[in-house]
Amino acid sequence: MSPARAAPKKKAAPRARDIGLDVRGPKEACDDRHCPFHGRLPVRGQVLEGTVVSLSMEKTAVVERTLLHFVHKYERYEKRRRRYLAHNPPCLKVPLGHQVRIAETRPLSKLVSFCIVEDLGEAALRVRGEERAPVPAPAAPAAEESA
Repeated sequence: MSPARAAPKKKAAPRARDIGLDVRGPKEACDDRHCPFHGRLPVRGQVLEGTVVSLSMEKTAVVERTLLHFVHKYERYEKRRRRYLAHNPPCLKVPLGHQVRIAETRPLSKLVSFCIVEDLGEAALRVRGEERAPVPAPAAPAAEESA
């Protein structure tokens, strides 16, 4: 008699490598060579947080940070914004309007020197086109009055 054959083992998705930051690796795997978790892209330098305001480019996202700057003459603050182009790995699947953490990398193109490393969830403000609009509150059902 021949020994019983064992069921074939399923191949597990390759584990995300440790990138040196305190972030969770993505659950899905990808074959992007510029992914810091599954490719060979090292991250170093600044780590920033911002909101994704555009995803119209392929594998690239526009991340915006809003800063407050104090004007001494008027003793008030003014809002300033800074936009970064960041590589968006396909394994993260970051949607428009989410708060993300980006890390500095070597230059990937003329304007892209950051990569998205973590999705922090939905931001407080939604993005509609290039304008930011407040999140609408759910409407209560209208009570019908009968006379």
